[in-house]
Order: sequence, then C-alpha cells, then structure tokens
Amino acid sequence: MSSAATAASQSAFQKFLNHPAGPKTIHFWAPAAKWALVGAGIGDLSRPAENLSLSQNVALAATGLIWSRYSLVIIPKNYSLFTVNLFVAATGLTQLYRIFDYRQGLKAQEKPAIAAE
Repeated sequence: MSSAATAASQSAFQKFLNHPAGPKTIHFWAPAAKWALVGAGIGDLSRPAENLSLSQNVALAATGLIWSRYSLVIIPKNYSLFTVNLFVAATGLTQLYRIFDYRQGLKAQEKPAIAAE
C-alpha cells in the first residue's frame, strides 16, 4: 500500500497520533508542559505589582516571543508550541505593564511631596 493510501485510510485520531509533532514526540509534550508557565503567569495577576520580578517577566516575555518565531520556522511547523509561547509572551508583557504602571504611580506620588518642600 502506498503512503498516500495509508494516510487516507487512517482515522483522524490515528493521523494525530502519528503526526511528526504528535503525542509520540517531544514536540507535543514540551508545549503541553509549558502551559504551566502560562498558569503561573495568570496566577501572578492576583499578586501586588510591587512583588513582581522585573527580570523574570522580561525573560518570560522575551522567550515567549523568540520561541513563537522559532516554532514557525522549524520543520514540521509546531503550532501548539507557537500558541503556548504567544500566551507566555502575553502574560510576561501584561506583568511588565503592571510593573511599569506601579512604578509610574510611585513617581507621581513623589512629585507632590517634593513640590511641597
């Protein structure tokens, strides 16, 4: 039987199972495990901005963006890796905005105190 005929006779589940980025490979499990980073980033939304790490969130945003690009360049293209890394980047960028906004608020509070002196 030719490979085209074999592929046509496979069910959707078998195609998923035997895909080059399917669950039999690290290309599936690495992105699946990386969703824990997204969960941690979402959990950090409830933390006060003063307790967030600037360097950690810069690293999360940067790696999310870099790996998103990489996942579209490799063969086979890994769309699950792309998706999870977009979410990693989004959570990192959201936390960076919260840190920036908190620090801007501190600067705004200091200005009236300096002007009163």
